[in-house]
Amino acid sequence: MKLKKQVTVCGGAIFCVAVFSLYLMLDRVQHEPGRRHGGLSFPRNQISVLQNRIEQLEQLLEENHQIISHIKDSVLELTENADTHPGLLTFQANGSWLVPTDSHHTFLSVFPQDCQVAPGNKDQKPDLQMLDVYSALKFDNVDGGAWKQGFEISYDQREWDKEPLQVFVVPHSHNDPGWIKTFDKYYFDQTQHILNNMLMKLQEDPKRRFIWAEISFFSKWWDNIDTQKRAAVRRLAAVGQLEFVTGGWVMTDEANSHYFAMVDQLIEGHQWLAKNIGVIPRSGWAIDPFGHSSTMSYLLKRSNLTSMLIQRVHYSIKKHFAATKSLEFMWRQTWDTDSSTDIFCQLMPFYSYDVPHTCGPDPKICCQFDFRRLPGGRISCPWKVPPKVINDASVAERANLLLDQYRKKSKLYKSKVVLIPLGDDFRYDKAVEWDQQFQNYEKLFNYMNSHPELHVQVQFGTLSEYFDAVYKKNGVSPGSKPPSYPVLSGDFFTYADREDHYWSGYFTSRPFYKNLDRVLESHLRAAEILYSLALNHARRFGVDIKYPVSDYHFLTEARRNVGLFQHHDAITGTSKEVVVVDYGLRLFHSLMNLKRVIINAAHLLVLQNKNDYKYDESSLFLQLDNKRQNHDKLPEKTVIKFESLPRHLVVFNPVEQERLCVITVLTTSPRVKVTLIDGSTLPMQISAVWKAATDMAADTYQVSFVARLPTLGLAVFLLSESANTPVNSNTAIYLRNRDVTVSKKEPFSVKILESSTDDFFIENQQMQVWFNGVTGLMENIKRKDDQQEQKVRMEFMWYGTRNFKDKSGAYLFLPDGEARAYMSKQTPITRVTEGPLFSEVVTFYRDFQQRICLYNLPGVEGLSLDVSIVVDIHEQINRELAVRLSTGIESGDMFFTDLNGFQIQTRKFLRKLPLQANFYPMPAMAYVQDNRSRLTVHTAQSLGVSSLHSGQLEIILDRRLMQDDNRGLGQGLKDNKLTCNRFRILLERRTAASKVQDSRPVSFPSLLSHMTSMLLNHEVLVMPVTPQQQAAPPIRSWRPLSASIPCDFHLLNIRTLQSEVVSAPGLEAALIIHRKGFDCGLEARSLGFNCTTTQGKFSMGSLFQGLDVVNLQPSSLTLLYAAKPVNSSLVFLRPMEIATFRIRMV
Repeated sequence: MKLKKQVTVCGGAIFCVAVFSLYLMLDRVQHEPGRRHGGLSFPRNQISVLQNRIEQLEQLLEENHQIISHIKDSVLELTENADTHPGLLTFQANGSWLVPTDSHHTFLSVFPQDCQVAPGNKDQKPDLQMLDVYSALKFDNVDGGAWKQGFEISYDQREWDKEPLQVFVVPHSHNDPGWIKTFDKYYFDQTQHILNNMLMKLQEDPKRRFIWAEISFFSKWWDNIDTQKRAAVRRLAAVGQLEFVTGGWVMTDEANSHYFAMVDQLIEGHQWLAKNIGVIPRSGWAIDPFGHSSTMSYLLKRSNLTSMLIQRVHYSIKKHFAATKSLEFMWRQTWDTDSSTDIFCQLMPFYSYDVPHTCGPDPKICCQFDFRRLPGGRISCPWKVPPKVINDASVAERANLLLDQYRKKSKLYKSKVVLIPLGDDFRYDKAVEWDQQFQNYEKLFNYMNSHPELHVQVQFGTLSEYFDAVYKKNGVSPGSKPPSYPVLSGDFFTYADREDHYWSGYFTSRPFYKNLDRVLESHLRAAEILYSLALNHARRFGVDIKYPVSDYHFLTEARRNVGLFQHHDAITGTSKEVVVVDYGLRLFHSLMNLKRVIINAAHLLVLQNKNDYKYDESSLFLQLDNKRQNHDKLPEKTVIKFESLPRHLVVFNPVEQERLCVITVLTTSPRVKVTLIDGSTLPMQISAVWKAATDMAADTYQVSFVARLPTLGLAVFLLSESANTPVNSNTAIYLRNRDVTVSKKEPFSVKILESSTDDFFIENQQMQVWFNGVTGLMENIKRKDDQQEQKVRMEFMWYGTRNFKDKSGAYLFLPDGEARAYMSKQTPITRVTEGPLFSEVVTFYRDFQQRICLYNLPGVEGLSLDVSIVVDIHEQINRELAVRLSTGIESGDMFFTDLNGFQIQTRKFLRKLPLQANFYPMPAMAYVQDNRSRLTVHTAQSLGVSSLHSGQLEIILDRRLMQDDNRGLGQGLKDNKLTCNRFRILLERRTAASKVQDSRPVSFPSLLSHMTSMLLNHEVLVMPVTPQQQAAPPIRSWRPLSASIPCDFHLLNIRTLQSEVVSAPGLEAALIIHRKGFDCGLEARSLGFNCTTTQGKFSMGSLFQGLDVVNLQPSSLTLLYAAKPVNSSLVFLRPMEIATFRIRMV
């Protein structure tokens, strides 16, 4: 009765807060300034203003009604649970187990203002929306003559009489940190010579220029040169002869990379430049990623870069933009309402970034001005007209021929300033090339500049010098929008370089390593956060001298290995096999080292008395829960052995919300109980461990228990042997007339169904999931709160490749038609396990096995399906395996995919384009929706996805291809690994008042979807205490936060910064926060954790329990620009904003 009163009082208080919030919101709408309406100071039409306000009021009332409804549900749930006893399992009459919630009170409260980002901005529309551009273009690929993918360009000789043409020739060398050769081999064979030559040759003439992008290579070279050469580099950078462009650790892939890694590699590069060279990058340079994401433009903008350049964009888009003089534009995010994300961008117009395709539209002529190709050299011009040495006799004819190309290229842009890149892959590695290029071009420049009748000024320049000249010509400051330049929103996928050759294959190529990368990213984030907090706690308690110094080295190495793998030939799966092994070993070693960092931090943090901390490198306090035998093997769980003492488990929750979840470990005994430190018993389930489809392991058992984990915290549990009979799961095996033996072991019940083909289901308190009795695959989902059943049929499909001309390879997807159904010679075996905490269906086919698990928990874990598909297609020839989900959702030709796990991009299936053109990258999620429902597939690894028919999502799981696709790799994809692709499938229902406008380019996941993605990508880390450490000092659970984090905020990282003096941890850290945009139109009840939004306000002063934030300094994303430290600990983030703060904790 007492608890019921507490619940009623708590619910009433929450209700009052909601009502008061509504009053404030209505008052705010009444006094809201007109700037929210497209930037106008005051709308002209008074009736329109009144109508808009009425619509706003209606929307706010509806949203507040939803809040109150959610609070009512929470209060009712709390009241219902007041009489239940945590830890007891109830078997219901319908055959399912009821797992009661614990006594922890949960609620969801969303301010309607926080929803305003979701509908987008109705008043401000960009000049170029890429979805509209794709819909409007014919993609007819007409032969354009000399510029084959373009058109003939003409000009009037007198056009430059009043305003001379200004030409910047920018020498560059594109260095892939791994592709045909490994990173180290490229460095020793070529890169070190390029940089040695650069240092020598730039000092010979102050008019010479050079730009460099890949800091991974530059830092390696820097470590091998003396102080005199370092000083010379700093001088060249200071005077502007040497420019660092973008400044990331690598030139990152923009399709498969997650934004955590994109940010991290950018910080690593920028921090290295600031510490060693003392320069700050101003311009972005991305000439080789295979398509471009608007996420990258946002990250560059947040890093305070003012301009950027991109290259690999569909040839029809280039032609269209060239014809309309739109190759330079302000790139704006689709969700931006006031142009704050705009960054000036140039799109290179021609086929490639090499010299034949950069001086002008005619590659036959441009190749004649690549003096590396002079007769007698190793490379020549494919057009059979070689370059000529420039001398007094030839300079006039040569200069006029080249100037004609410069003029034609300039006609594609709005200003009379033109950029001419001069370089290619690994250029300038020989000293003779520096002389050939610079000396011959200097003669051409001298001739042009000395003949005023030519009306041209030409010089060597850097990328920023070019952009500065454009800004100056237009009379605007760097980074500002020049008059009449268009605003563009959207992205540039999927890339095609010629004909129907779409680069959609690399979205999936080598999925094993795409998954390993994400596992490492999650571990890096966990290690960074735990290390930063542990180190500061160690300092506070005076035990930092005992803390392992090597851990910061491991962190730095892991940052750089994660950064290296974001390279556009690494995570893409488009390197030689030997290079893939090199990447894999780097990822693997860093993963092992990060586990040590996490263990050492957790050890300190769980100690009741920090003075008891002792570090012993030979005997770590905690063990790893899973291990990998090698870089190309899937992880295997560690088996916990029971000895004389009970075993402690330490579990880390890497997400920024409380987490009610099922934790699973393997033990040597089935008679186990799991308790908290205070002795409270936790609900659990004992399941069999299976070595194969029908072969049960004899001496290993799966122990699963329910726990609520603190936000970013460490929970301690006790495993001990129990005399009581445990709650075991039940198993049924569908053999479908297969002649196989089923091994059964005590104490598990196994029901063998020899020939049954009846459909069956598994269920929890939220839904019922039905499976086909013949295929063992999912058929439909029925939510308990919805009378209507939703078809969600799962099928597996094969794609072949063309049998003529070009074929699919690492880059290209060139299928031989539509997918064909997967046909198996043998009927599949299905194993169904049902228990109180979870039920699962595992179906075994020859080339894959699929596991679908349904957790019987309230909250996030129980609202989606946990799907794992283990794929092994190493015996196939020229085949690609896909999984297709077919639903009754009336999505038409619209679907949605994420960009880099950061934002959602609206897609449209275009029938005028080939099938392969309609596949897009899916780093984190994709969904289809209509006015009633949304089905989202969340993924733990980047893969290619499409929606080829209404209501469908189709995902490519793996690719095995026997040939090269003629893009320079020289190999197919034949090194397939046993790969586990992991997903979460979430079916959501729209609220009655919520309308979907699929034609709009902006869309957002729901809060539930965001949290589901976090749980999938950041699994709990289970660390058993080492047996010999059981008698160690007392430990207890650890909660790092003294206040909850708003549910639309994501703590991207707490990154300890390097000391200014040595390569050791400094006193400051970078706190990086992302405020997520979300769709409030989807129901989000009973999420299972306290969740409120705060209109973007976040208090950091007393955020960390036991630590004070004494310095809070806002900065640019990569910390190169700093604002004044703020007096208040309260910060404000706009929806979708990523913000970095330099903090110090004591």
